[in-house]
Amino acid sequence: MKIQKIQLKHFRNYSNLEISLGKGINIFYGNNAQGKTNILEAIFLCSIGRSFRTNKEKELIQFGEDFATVQLDFAKKDREGSVKYTINPKKSITVNGVKIKRLSELLGNINTVIFTPDDINILKNGPAARRKFLDIYISQLRPNYLYTLNLYGKTLEQRNNYLRLPEKKEEMLEIWDEKLAEYAEIIFHYRQEYIQKIKEKIQKIHQNITEGKEEINLFYRSDFENKEQFQKILKNHRKIDFMKGYTSKGIHHDDFEVFLNDKMVNVYGSQGQHRTAMLSLKMAELEVIEEEIGEAPILLLDDFMSELDQTRRKNFLQYIRNAQVIITGTEKMEFENLDYSIFHVQKGEIN
Repeated sequence: MKIQKIQLKHFRNYSNLEISLGKGINIFYGNNAQGKTNILEAIFLCSIGRSFRTNKEKELIQFGEDFATVQLDFAKKDREGSVKYTINPKKSITVNGVKIKRLSELLGNINTVIFTPDDINILKNGPAARRKFLDIYISQLRPNYLYTLNLYGKTLEQRNNYLRLPEKKEEMLEIWDEKLAEYAEIIFHYRQEYIQKIKEKIQKIHQNITEGKEEINLFYRSDFENKEQFQKILKNHRKIDFMKGYTSKGIHHDDFEVFLNDKMVNVYGSQGQHRTAMLSLKMAELEVIEEEIGEAPILLLDDFMSELDQTRRKNFLQYIRNAQVIITGTEKMEFENLDYSIFHVQKGEIN
């Protein structure tokens, strides 16, 4: 899988850009605040349907303009295609010229794995960041997962709205609890399956990256075991939910824990261990996606290589030989025995 061409119109600081990418490593270098990360954002936008930097789509439109468009032409092993993302001022997405009605119709056309400096907080911060990682990862492979997740979210919102009413009755929660259990069962099995797939990959990857010095493990934590048990939990916590005004138990509190040498990384891990554990997690994600779809996803690395020492950089490179890679950095980089292209970025211009 590879991106062949990127076209940007009034996107961030790019007035009008059209560039073709190489099939191997593509290096975008330049000083800070020149527009390097905007290239990765544009690709991610057409892959996932959302930015990894902001929830406000108006911020993607170049200052002083009324609209922005991003178009990617891509090639997979069995077909070619294009995705166009327009903000004018609301978003509109077309795949091969046909406007999509649901975001799930976009997912899986362009598969990506992204690594940014902020990703270290996925392990450091609370469960919401780790659930977001899972949701993006699984949605690319199983669009029905995102559809079910949205149904769960809407049902949860309705239940919470009822819980905040001044007068309410427990029996009125039955229909929402039944629906939550139905959707939670689907979400739980997807998460359980894909965390297991990561576990099967990550241990070998981490041992190679750390040269056998660390052992990594993952554990999935959930309120869900089966539908009957889940409905019972919701029922047993109704009085607490009435007092709090929201649903205190559910699949929306799921988490996974990462251990290095039997110690929780978010409690005992150093900065370097957090970074390496996250790298291993992303590389495991890449391998799972490649195994699932039969070709490597596109790897997006934002100001990343500078974070690795020489040994970890060398060990990392062995995992990206089959993937198209887009890297940003402040320095010009060279990779021995690898196919790479170099782009200089300055004030929204690329050459």
